[in-house]
Amino acid sequence: MTETDRSNEDSRVIDPTPSSAAPTSGRDVEHDGPILLYDGVCSFCNGTVRFILRHDRKGTMRFAPLQGPTGELISVRYPAVRKVDSLILVRAPDTAHESVAIRSNAVLEIAEYLGGVWRLALLGRVIPPPVRDWGYGLFARFRYKLFGRYATCPVPTPEERARFLP
Repeated sequence: MTETDRSNEDSRVIDPTPSSAAPTSGRDVEHDGPILLYDGVCSFCNGTVRFILRHDRKGTMRFAPLQGPTGELISVRYPAVRKVDSLILVRAPDTAHESVAIRSNAVLEIAEYLGGVWRLALLGRVIPPPVRDWGYGLFARFRYKLFGRYATCPVPTPEERARFLP
């Protein structure tokens, strides 16, 4: 069972108050999978997106850089994520059930979404969230030094563009 908290900035799921839930946008329901917000200039984060694109059997996850309009819209709905410079997974976007997962919890939810052998990562749930997030934060602090940084967000291929939001 996932813990919820509107103001906590750890990796738990953050549920909106009923007044902040977004209305449906009229998008085709077949394409309304989760949205992954990522650091668009981080080489490792972009590699993570490419990895997910290769292994997403459902083909419904969509992607948006934290630096773009979609990232800004999510940070308005969830003020607690404004300081988050890491993965943010938006579940059931634009519905009354919308919620976000951040840091290590987002990674675990991505593994659950991908299914198959990637679900083995869910064993990480036995590690207390503060410990998982400490490790996540340590890695995040050095990701630019280890993997590099882009000057701008890379452009997806024509086949991938439909899964990317501004």
